[in-house]
Order: sequence, then C-alpha cells, then structure tokens
Amino acid sequence: MSSVLAGRWVVITGASSGFGAAAALAFAREGASLLLGARRLERLDMVTAEAKKVGAQQALSHALDVTRTDSVEAFASWVRSHSGGLDVLINNAGGAKGQDTVAKGQDGDWEFMLQTNVLGLLRVTRALLPLLAKNPGSSIINVGSVAGRTAYEGGSAYCAAKAGELQITRALRLELSGTGVRVATVDPGLAETEFSVVRFKGDTARAQAVYAGMTPLTAQDVADALLWVASRPSHVCIDEMVIKPTDQAAIHKVHRRASD
Repeated sequence: MSSVLAGRWVVITGASSGFGAAAALAFAREGASLLLGARRLERLDMVTAEAKKVGAQQALSHALDVTRTDSVEAFASWVRSHSGGLDVLINNAGGAKGQDTVAKGQDGDWEFMLQTNVLGLLRVTRALLPLLAKNPGSSIINVGSVAGRTAYEGGSAYCAAKAGELQITRALRLELSGTGVRVATVDPGLAETEFSVVRFKGDTARAQAVYAGMTPLTAQDVADALLWVASRPSHVCIDEMVIKPTDQAAIHKVHRRASD
C-alpha cells in the first residue's frame, strides 16, 4: 500500500462512536495499525471489527476511561505490549454535559467535562508520550472545539475545558520542541454526532434542534481533517485547524433555512 500511514501505529481514544469511530475507519482505509480505546466495549468491538474489514493492517481494542488514572495506565501498558513506538496519538475522548448557566450549573456536569476534556487529555498524553518521543515525525492530535476559542451562554465549563485543551496543545508543542514530535489541535464547529444527545442527556428532540435548518459537519468530515493533519511530511506541523460547516460563520452566526 502506498499510503504514508500504511503500517503506522495509531492510538485513538473515545473510538467507540462519533469522531473517534470515523477516524478509526479513515486510518484503517489507509492501512494503519490501530490501537483503540473507549468505555463502551461492545460498540468499540464493532468499530474494531469494521476497521479490519476496510483495510487496517491491525486493529485491536482495550477498555479506556480517561477519567481514571488506573484505567489510563492499564491502557498504556497494553499499548506498550503491542508496539515499542507510536506514530499518531489522537486524543478524542471528551464531550459536554448540560448547557446550564453558571448560576444553575451542576457539579457532576462540570466534573465530567473537565475530567474528560482536560485531565483525561493530560493523563493519556503523559502515559503514551515516551512511545511518541522515540519517533521523530510522530503526531499528537487533540480534538478541540470552536468553543475553546469563543465563549457562549450556557457553555462556561465546556468552553473552559476546550480552552484548556487548546492551551495544553500549545504548551506541549513548546515542551516538545526539538524532539520531532508534532502537536496539533483540530477544532470543529457544529457537527452532528452523539455530542448533542449526550449534552442534553438523551433529549433527542432538543439535540436535533441544534442542527435544524442548516447542514452540519459529519464525523467523516472531521476524520478526513485528522487524517490529513497526520499524513503531512514529517517537517510539517499543522499547529491549529478550525473546521466549521459553511452555514456556521461563528458560534452565534448560523444560517438556517426555513423548513417546508
């Protein structure tokens, strides 16, 4: 296979659905060797099986809860048992819960967002960094959000979490200068995955309303961006990529068509 990613070792967190699952299949089609982690094992197994069907050189999966240090360390040990080095780490695990104002916010929602998007990112990166640092030209790609760049009402904790992801990415790039390890963030706007269903705690009608009258990004759109960033020549680092649907000019500026 002629792809620059053929046979390369790629770790993807949060790989059971959404951006993570789409990225797993996108990298699989390029012949990459995948090590996938997520909490929902049944769905993760399905993604792994599909990755094998579409061309992954190898596709293996293991339980991963980024909110728990012991789970991250067990996952990292499992990764090391399969490969002495990594080419790509995609820190995708994360998400939002609730859209309450600060005055009405709930501790559980805040803790989920900061644990997954910030502390989880730090834990996984710390655990796997030795495998990347041995390999100049390797990539750490963090999945951020336009919410990390612009605040909006009801988004205080999520915006803070994704702003944290952005600043971790920037700091890590400085810390790894001279190692050859590339550090990037890919920050999507409105994308229709399970994101809004999770955010609104299963309220599918409210989740669907987020995308009413406009054409959002798909998980595949974001997966294509991740694949492109990872496949640049080793001397090229795509520091930051913002990807939004054409209908979304900004957080508060979304073109919506009237329904028939």
